[in-house]
Amino acid sequence: ALLATDVDGVAIGEVAGGCLCCVNGVPFQVGLGRLLRRARPDRLFIEPSGLGHPLALWKQLQAPPWSGVLALQPLVVVLDAAALASGQPLPEAQEQALEAAGMLLLNKSETLDATQRCAVRARLPVLPLRWSVRGHLALRDLPTSVAGDGSATTWAALPEAPAQLGTVLPAERPLRAVREQDGQFAIGWRLAPSVRFDRVAVDAWLNRLSGLRRAKAVLHCADGWYAANAAPFVDNWGKSSWRRDNRLELILAAGADEEALEEAFLACRMVAE
Repeated sequence: ALLATDVDGVAIGEVAGGCLCCVNGVPFQVGLGRLLRRARPDRLFIEPSGLGHPLALWKQLQAPPWSGVLALQPLVVVLDAAALASGQPLPEAQEQALEAAGMLLLNKSETLDATQRCAVRARLPVLPLRWSVRGHLALRDLPTSVAGDGSATTWAALPEAPAQLGTVLPAERPLRAVREQDGQFAIGWRLAPSVRFDRVAVDAWLNRLSGLRRAKAVLHCADGWYAANAAPFVDNWGKSSWRRDNRLELILAAGADEEALEEAFLACRMVAE
C-alpha cells in the first residue's frame, strides 16, 4: 500500500502478514507467481516486512520454480544509520543478510556528521555502501551480478494462482493481525476505505506510544489519502494513490495490550457527519 502508484509500467503485489519465508511460504509463491504472470516485469523488487528474513527468502528464490525465471541479484540491505550511530545492535535478520549483500544502503543519514559516519562504517563489513535520505537510490547504483536471458518460455513454470474471493472489510471493527518474532512485537489493522481518520490525532497518539520502533500507515483522512512509514512518527505524511483500505502496522520493542492499542487507534477516527 505504501508503494501504490499511478505510474504506468509499475505493478505491485502483496503477501499479507507474517514472515515471507517462514510463515507464508505457499501464499508467497502464489502471490509472486500471480504478479509475474500479470506484469511480466523486466525488474522485480521484493521488500520483506520489518520482521522478515531476507537471507532465507533470497535462498528460497534460488530454488525451483524461481531459479528458471528470475536472474537473482545480490541483496540491498537497508540499515538505519541513525540507530547504528547511537550504538544500537543490528537486528539478527539484518546481520544474517550481510553475507549475501551486494550493497549497504544507510538510510536516515542526514543528521550524521563525518565522524559519526566513519564510526558507523567501521561497524559494518567491507561492502559497497551508499548514504541515503528517505531511502533514495539511483537505479544505476543497484548491484548487479548476472543478467537474465529474457526467455518468455519460463512463465509457464510459475505456480498457478487459484481464484480468490475478495475480503469484505468492516467499517466498525478492523481486521487485526498480530505476530511476535526476534524480540519484536507487530500488530496491524485494516478497515474499509470509507472510514476516515484525523491525521493530527494519529500523530499525537503514535508520538506518545511507548516502545514504538516503526509505524506504517495508509489512511483516508479529511483531505484525502495519506501514507507514512517512519519512526519517530513526526511530519512524515505524504499523498497516496492507495484506495483499497485503511491500514496501520506498528512494530514495538515488546508486547503490548492489543485491545488497548486497537481502541486508541479507533479513537482517531473522524465522526461521521
